[in-house]
Amino acid sequence: MPAVLQAKVADVADGYHSTLALNLITLSVCILILSMQHEASWTSLIWYGVALVMVGVRAYSMKALTRRGLLLSAPKFSLRILSLGALALGTVWAALPWAVTNFEPLGQHASLLLIMGGMAAGAVIKQIGNTPLALNYSIPILISLMVSLIGLWRPNEVLIGLCLSLMILIFIRRSLWAERMFVNSQVARHEATALADSLTRANSDILRQNTRLEALANRDTLTGLANRVFFHGRLAGDIARARVVDEEVALLIFDVERFQSINDTLGHSAGDALLRAIAARLSSIVEDGSLIARLGGDEFAVIVSGADALNRARTHAASVLEASRQPIQWYQRQTVVGLSVGLAAYPEHASDAEELLACADMALYDAKRSDRRQLREFDPDLRKNAERRRIIEQDLERAIQTGAIGAWFQPQVDLVTRRITGFEALVRWQHPQLGFVSPPEIVNAARAVHLSEQFTARIARDACLLVRRLPELGLPDVTVALNVSPREFALYSVACMLHRVTSEHGVNPASLEIEITEEAILDPALADAQLKQMEEAGYKLAVDDFGMGHSSLAYLIGLKIDRLKIDRSFVKDVARSETNQKLISAMVSLGQSLSLEIVVEGVETPEDAAILARLGCGTAQGYLFARPMPASALDTWIAGHQPSANLKRKGKSKHLSVA
Repeated sequence: MPAVLQAKVADVADGYHSTLALNLITLSVCILILSMQHEASWTSLIWYGVALVMVGVRAYSMKALTRRGLLLSAPKFSLRILSLGALALGTVWAALPWAVTNFEPLGQHASLLLIMGGMAAGAVIKQIGNTPLALNYSIPILISLMVSLIGLWRPNEVLIGLCLSLMILIFIRRSLWAERMFVNSQVARHEATALADSLTRANSDILRQNTRLEALANRDTLTGLANRVFFHGRLAGDIARARVVDEEVALLIFDVERFQSINDTLGHSAGDALLRAIAARLSSIVEDGSLIARLGGDEFAVIVSGADALNRARTHAASVLEASRQPIQWYQRQTVVGLSVGLAAYPEHASDAEELLACADMALYDAKRSDRRQLREFDPDLRKNAERRRIIEQDLERAIQTGAIGAWFQPQVDLVTRRITGFEALVRWQHPQLGFVSPPEIVNAARAVHLSEQFTARIARDACLLVRRLPELGLPDVTVALNVSPREFALYSVACMLHRVTSEHGVNPASLEIEITEEAILDPALADAQLKQMEEAGYKLAVDDFGMGHSSLAYLIGLKIDRLKIDRSFVKDVARSETNQKLISAMVSLGQSLSLEIVVEGVETPEDAAILARLGCGTAQGYLFARPMPASALDTWIAGHQPSANLKRKGKSKHLSVA
């Protein structure tokens, strides 16, 4: 294993110079001992010189190996060179007994014996990491001593020589064992280091993955902005901080105009490109550290915290709205994209994050409901209105089922004879908590909670019940009209609903009149087929709020409209308005040319009634004649209004208003 070889080289190199220095000292000590014993000779001096050279060669070898970097790059080769150097120096030491005349190992030269034995033993102990190097140095020395002792053939020397031979075997065995232990320790150390490195790398990978997962968890993958989860956490945190340091937190919510139509016509990839472009524009405008988030779909939000947060939020909103007037580049296209903005602030408008978000949503809804491309700040009235809408939507279904919502009826009369010509049904709901709920509120709530069909069917049933009672009241031929919101044609089949209700009550469709506003007639894809179906079934058809839209004469003729109802805005104060008189006169002429009956609504004064009669209007309704009343009150009103001799008069139909 390269790592073990490198460890062996490191073990040899560690203290190598001190080993050579020790050799120099002991070599010099040996020569000094011989000199003191007057036994120094040319042979011993030559031995000393050779030993010094070998020490120098070993020092040079180590320096050369180190300088060339072979200790790390070629540890096996380096160990071989160092082992050869150890063998050479050990052999020089082994030659000492023969360089001394009459060598007496147990006599006068015992000190040399001890020095040589100590050097051999020291080499084995010191170089436990590399047995060949240690044995190459010590074995020649020990063999030399053993031969010197046994060669004297004296009992003591022979016995010590034999003991020395055993010591050589023990040295060899222990050296091999020590090297094994060293190798095992190095392998274990390497494995531990590798494991630690692996764990470190794994930990780094985990940290990187956690960072990436955290980014994915907190960022919207499409735009790179903060996502809804991070937004909620940040909003709650900023409000908690603001509560402590007494600061503001302002929240802006942006909505993109006509985004759904872009998705539907150009595809989701184009919609995604547009959202990315809008996100980039927001990021380029809001640069004060405020958090920009995409809440989902085409809705974005900005949290503005710190000093003067509300005014800074207003500035951001104004800048974004101004920038939205400029074309935006997206998906190789250029277009102007409008935005609506809702703004709310803590603590002025809300006390916590959830309430602040709800307030900003209400402000945004108000901005979208009004003229778009503008900022709406939250107003307490918005909360009241939202709570009112919530209660209406919550209680609407039960009110329909229990009959709390029902129809009241307002009579129509002939302007000349004042005889009853029909009834208009008006929806009424007296809520136990909210009081009177206006018809537009009911219609909007029904559409919001998908109860439009049930709601209109409820009013249609009340109209059918009145139709069945009219013969008892002396008005067998008077009809009742139902006002159908134009949007209902897209929600369900109005014709099928009416057929179901009239069949259930046994009412002839000719007794009912269906009144629709002009906008429904202008959308043939939405209303044409159903209106034709109702016409063929026998229902009378009327156009409400005539003059307020852009009715096509072709439709008025093609659908065989029975009546036109002039909007109250033309009728109010008609006695004093020459312009309104001219307009009504023109509409009456149009109706007469098409054989259509003209009905005017909102008649409140005798003067207005007289002018309308002179202009040719035949039928009218309004507070001048009667206010809307429940069906149970019609008996008394009819009895007091119309003499019994005239109750046989053929009535004209009128309209049920649900809006």
